[in-house]
Amino acid sequence: MCDYSLHNVTSRPAKVGDKLTTRDFGTGTRGFAASENPNVAVCVRPGTELSFVREITCQPIGILCGPDKVIEYKTAVFQQINKDPVAVNHDALRFTDGQNVLLKCMRGGQVATVLQLPAEPKAAVEVEAQRRAAFVG
Repeated sequence: MCDYSLHNVTSRPAKVGDKLTTRDFGTGTRGFAASENPNVAVCVRPGTELSFVREITCQPIGILCGPDKVIEYKTAVFQQINKDPVAVNHDALRFTDGQNVLLKCMRGGQVATVLQLPAEPKAAVEVEAQRRAAFVG
């Protein structure tokens, strides 16, 4: 998925093996950019597994900004959180310890590889189950 703030940016869906880089697209948030063209946002579906080259660095948010937060995990699962309010950022990464980090908080220039895409649902019941799973958080 691409966050609502990236709807006016050229985009394509993620593929297994893609090298993605976190980037500010000038829309007020960050997303994943394609390695072949940094101006193309790569839309990642909930449940996609990612592996980062190094530990993830997040910028502090709020009035009293401290040092960057470093997340020691290098693998994460993409998800969308806080789905009810439409005009807020939903794209997030879930780490092994259950911690969620909004993609908009990540520093730019961090490189990840798409390890695995979520399975495609085959029946209406599976579609609904996958849809509900995407709203967890």
